[in-house]
Amino acid sequence: MEKENNSKVLHIVIFPWLAMGHLIPFFRLSKLLAQKGHKISFVSTPRNLSKLPKTPQNLSSQITLVSFPLPTLPNLPSFAECSMEVTYNQQQPLKHAFDLLRPLLTSFLESSKPDWIIYDYASHWLPPVAAELGISRAFFGVFTAACLSFTGPPSALIEGGADARLTPEDFTKVPKWIPFEFNLAYRWHEVAKYFEKTDEDKHGPPDTVRFGLTIQESDLVVVRSSFEFEPDWLNLLPQLYEKPVIPVGFLPPILEEDEIQDDDKWVGVKEWLDNQKVNSVVYVALGTEVRLSKVELSELALGLEKSGLPFFWVLKNSPGSTQSELEMLPDGFEERVKGRGLVFLGWVPQVKILSHESIGGFLTHCGWNSVIEALGLGRVLIMLPALNDQGLNARILQEKRVGVEIPRNERDGSFTSDAVAESLRLAVVEDSGEPLRETAKSMKSYFGDMGRNDGYVEKFVRYLQDEEMNKFQVSMNKIKNKMQMLY
Repeated sequence: MEKENNSKVLHIVIFPWLAMGHLIPFFRLSKLLAQKGHKISFVSTPRNLSKLPKTPQNLSSQITLVSFPLPTLPNLPSFAECSMEVTYNQQQPLKHAFDLLRPLLTSFLESSKPDWIIYDYASHWLPPVAAELGISRAFFGVFTAACLSFTGPPSALIEGGADARLTPEDFTKVPKWIPFEFNLAYRWHEVAKYFEKTDEDKHGPPDTVRFGLTIQESDLVVVRSSFEFEPDWLNLLPQLYEKPVIPVGFLPPILEEDEIQDDDKWVGVKEWLDNQKVNSVVYVALGTEVRLSKVELSELALGLEKSGLPFFWVLKNSPGSTQSELEMLPDGFEERVKGRGLVFLGWVPQVKILSHESIGGFLTHCGWNSVIEALGLGRVLIMLPALNDQGLNARILQEKRVGVEIPRNERDGSFTSDAVAESLRLAVVEDSGEPLRETAKSMKSYFGDMGRNDGYVEKFVRYLQDEEMNKFQVSMNKIKNKMQMLY
């Protein structure tokens, strides 16, 4: 554990949104702050806390897991505490349940009196609560600075003024506040469903308003990125937000912390990978929230088959579905690819798999966690974005030339097995894809360099400490002025 003798030890409360793609980077940041000697209170719900990696023994005295029960709602499953445990139509009710944690968190903040609270986009109600209690406030965006810039200034998100975007088409254009040339925009099929009205719209404000309020009321914005990767966007963001924006690096995972939940399963997976040629296997995993239709699953499966490449494909059963994803695969598929392809249902240690020498490419949904894990190990990407920031990530990564995006119909998002097969072969084996593979390897120096990334965290910590000292000095000056007035 590191700590400078003359530096202030901070108590920092960490409060992420209820999604694994948010919980994991918030927890990684917590461990890095604890390593530097600061006290961390990591707040979430019981099931989510149980899914986190174990706290390292040397940090157990620095990190306290604070468990608040998630309020039950009639339109949510009783066990649901995480976005991957609910259907798309239940995402807003889950946010409503999350909002109901406000009294418990307020009481905890009143009693614990932390120096800082670091929170996520969903807690739009939290910054004013913290401000009233005299707690410094930081919004941690687990997205690229480019994605946050595309989202826009708080005024475009909250006020519904001239810059407001009201239709899917509005999101398929580069916004006017981006001053340099870059084709950063969504495809129509990536955003259309967010404009569909459902009975769930009554469950709190939309995500755009949550983002706007959270950013507007914060003292500081923290971004999971680096100046080496996206300098222009990190320079633009403070202008849009009119407040400090600090990158904390990519918070790359540590291989030893990628826990093996089932030793027997990992032994079998590793044995299969060990028997494959170096840089030959396509690892296929689409994250915790992407739900493919039966047609999409079929086209993806047939594309893997047509590519002729060995593959390791991770599937999972979607919440609310009555049919297993294994049952949705084409008839005879597993038998036809036996020996060349392995389909796995359930959890796998992704970082361990990506680090295996047999992996030659990663077919991914472009979730920022997965991208960081892959590029930190120099793996070329085959991109199939579906939700949230994934489409924008794919545009950025395509421009960086670290992979290839599978062509899709702009309107309905459909893709063909031939497009899958051609994209896989280009990225992994064809000579024309060699520049992509080389560029992906070069990204290890940004995404996987622990020393470089720790430097960003160190600067972030110094900022937090300096701000606290500034607050202390202001308070002392106020007391001094009052004393002078009295005497």
